[in-house]
Amino acid sequence: MKLITDLQEIKTPFKNPVVTIGNFDGVHIGHQSLFHEVIERADDIGGTSVAITFEPHPIKVLGNNGSPPLITLFEQKAELIASTGIDILVCIPFTRETANITAEDFVRDILVGRIGMRVIVVGRDYTFGRNRSGDVALLEKLAPRYGYEVVVADWIENSVMQRGRISSTRIRDLVRAGRVAEARKLLGRHYQIRGVVARGRDRGGKLLGFPTANINLQDELCPKTGVYAVTVECMGKKYKGVANIGYSPTFDDHQFTVEVHILDFDGDLYGQKIRVNFVQRIRDEIKFSGVDELAEQIRRDVAEARRVLPP
Repeated sequence: MKLITDLQEIKTPFKNPVVTIGNFDGVHIGHQSLFHEVIERADDIGGTSVAITFEPHPIKVLGNNGSPPLITLFEQKAELIASTGIDILVCIPFTRETANITAEDFVRDILVGRIGMRVIVVGRDYTFGRNRSGDVALLEKLAPRYGYEVVVADWIENSVMQRGRISSTRIRDLVRAGRVAEARKLLGRHYQIRGVVARGRDRGGKLLGFPTANINLQDELCPKTGVYAVTVECMGKKYKGVANIGYSPTFDDHQFTVEVHILDFDGDLYGQKIRVNFVQRIRDEIKFSGVDELAEQIRRDVAEARRVLPP
């Protein structure tokens, strides 16, 4: 996949581009279905499959009352879109000037004039342009004038949980509630956080007998406090692990941490970037009477993680 982060990089329109546009936070199975529709349509006309997104997320620029944490920051979002087979990802820098572009100007100048759009594939609730004045009806109205086809993709229904269509909001709520196994059904993969391993309080290995990697989070959305069975991607390999998210109440230091004990691993990860995939929540974070009781519970957590995680 080719990544374009500046529209000026596009000197000539692409070959028969089939386009979809969105924020695609989470790149969940609904988004994935949209990308596959774009790829199939592009194949049908010997064209180029193009996804268009924005960075930062428009709500970060326009939100007046704060904004929800993102499920996927741009690095991971681009990787996930690439994995679907899309040919080109165009990331338009989102500013207040961008937000002020009218819907028709966006279609005429960017989608058709710059990209050369032949087909656009969107969900039926898609809106765009200044004050979200553009929608499917406007796209269809402008289609004869600018020479493109509009394809309205069907929603992917949330049949697993009986709660209507899949949405980033629903996934965000599940992760915040610690219901990571349910979130996986909507994402099509385990929820993942990324971060750099930093020096912690140096008590996991020495005091408890379970060394941990303390992560400085790069992601915005963190699962609910508690203990999780996870897999860990680091140094080109994947390991099983147990993650603790919370405030270490047994030690009363009230410092929020994300710590991961990687099973069957012996190495130095300080300064390394790792990825942690949340498979299942094991338990709440609990205050124990002391180090011995906590260590015994960690042993049980490790055994449970080994049972839960696939071979």
